[in-house]
Amino acid sequence: MIVQIVILAMIAAFLGLRLYSVLGRRPERDEEPVRRRIEQPDPSANPQQPVSQRVVEGGANAARTRELAAPEPNTFDNRAEIGVRAIIAADRRFDLAQFLAGSKSAYRMILEAFWRADKEELQQLCDADVYEGFASAIDARVAAGETVDARLIRIDEARIIAASLEGMTARITVRFLADIASVTRDAEGTVIAGTLDDAVEARDVWTFRRDLTSRDPDWLLDETDEA
Repeated sequence: MIVQIVILAMIAAFLGLRLYSVLGRRPERDEEPVRRRIEQPDPSANPQQPVSQRVVEGGANAARTRELAAPEPNTFDNRAEIGVRAIIAADRRFDLAQFLAGSKSAYRMILEAFWRADKEELQQLCDADVYEGFASAIDARVAAGETVDARLIRIDEARIIAASLEGMTARITVRFLADIASVTRDAEGTVIAGTLDDAVEARDVWTFRRDLTSRDPDWLLDETDEA
């Protein structure tokens, strides 16, 4: 009986150590933290080393062998390929599939922040010009006493249609095709536009920007347009 108790205690201790090793530790250097926005990991574990030197250390062959086939097929136009390759060469940690996933999250977050008039979150996700546009629209809506109830039903497509690198500033333009249900009510609660019973297709072209030399991993919404 005593032997069985000792064996069970040893098994429990072993399982406890295994759980701690998985749940109670910081991510290792090669592990990726969970991200909320469009972000890329820190290009190097040594932040004091110049970015240009960190890029060159990978070698020219390393940059050329980076695969663009990681994301699903047809996720970017042919005209965007040169820009995408330039960004990959300048930032060896850039991941196209991760960027596209992050762009969808950012699209949803920005739209939802706009609908609920959350200027603080919009300011964190957009550059100054785009933020001012959203803020002005929110102010006009509030002044008119109108409220918006909207829902992003689904994103049917997120496709890169342009990409460029100017100096160390990367810009990537994504075309979103999405279904949105929206209703606008006046100060008395009367519906003046839209309906929640029928989604409308939205076609948006958003450009995201990031300084590749920055320690901040987030991409900011730099420009908005309609497809």
